[in-house]
Amino acid sequence: MKHLSRRQLISISGLGAGALLATQLLNVRPSRADEHTVIRRGYTDCRFGQLHYIRGVPATGASDKPTLVMLHQNPSSSVEYEPLIAEMAADREVIAFDTPGNGMSDWPPEPMDIAGYATAFSDGLDSLNLGADKPVDVFGFHTGSFLATELAIARPDKVGRVVMSGIPYRTPEERQERLDAIEARPRLTEDGRDIMGQLERLWTFVVSKRDPRVPLERAAEIFVEKAKPLDRYWWPYRGVWTYDVEQRFPLITQSTLIVQPHETLLEYTKRAVAFIPNAHLVELPDLKRDIFDVGADQYAKELRAFLV
Repeated sequence: MKHLSRRQLISISGLGAGALLATQLLNVRPSRADEHTVIRRGYTDCRFGQLHYIRGVPATGASDKPTLVMLHQNPSSSVEYEPLIAEMAADREVIAFDTPGNGMSDWPPEPMDIAGYATAFSDGLDSLNLGADKPVDVFGFHTGSFLATELAIARPDKVGRVVMSGIPYRTPEERQERLDAIEARPRLTEDGRDIMGQLERLWTFVVSKRDPRVPLERAAEIFVEKAKPLDRYWWPYRGVWTYDVEQRFPLITQSTLIVQPHETLLEYTKRAVAFIPNAHLVELPDLKRDIFDVGADQYAKELRAFLV
């Protein structure tokens, strides 16, 4: 077994043994290709170092549709989007970035606000020459919805349309409560007690309570992606809970689609829509959780209807 980095190092006692094994398996996961799509991984540059992405393209290699850029929730990585990438890449290029400090992207030097994280994706668009011929479309889920918003605001020259799902909108008072709660976050210690407690709770949520249609191996893979940041998982949350939705969302000039399953953020998303000019809301009541693994086809149908 090869040497593990700090970000992969999870105690090999109890749950950690499964997490460690899953991490090693994840590191040798092959790229994929079939009769419809070709999916590969790659790196490009941003101001914080290397920015990792998963890229899907039609198997024919030809498409006249705008590139679709995907930004994931926190903590997680572009791996969670793989079923949706496979669906959407059948007729267009798809680029799913790992947020700095998540997945396989380099860490920023310190926790940043949402606009700070979005600069990495702006750099990625430029370094990959995306949006040069025609604007890209951007899709963001949970934390990714804020990141997509900031990217769209910062780069109207590059972003043509916006799709969001699961907007983590809270009132200013609720945001302050969650910001204060960050101070009670688990710390990295020699005995690992805080971190192991955090991982046990994460395993319960991601694996034990998963939709029964999601295979155990896939749930364990998602668990590892969410576990990788360890004690720094909260970094993007500081940006989430300091994000001024009431002031930022009205600045979106692009046409915006909200695709919302009936998951935990349904009501928060509905409240947020009121701040977005030219927004259209579509609900997916049959989807409750693990939505990209069990409902990628439903998402793809709504995205294609909007991104024509």
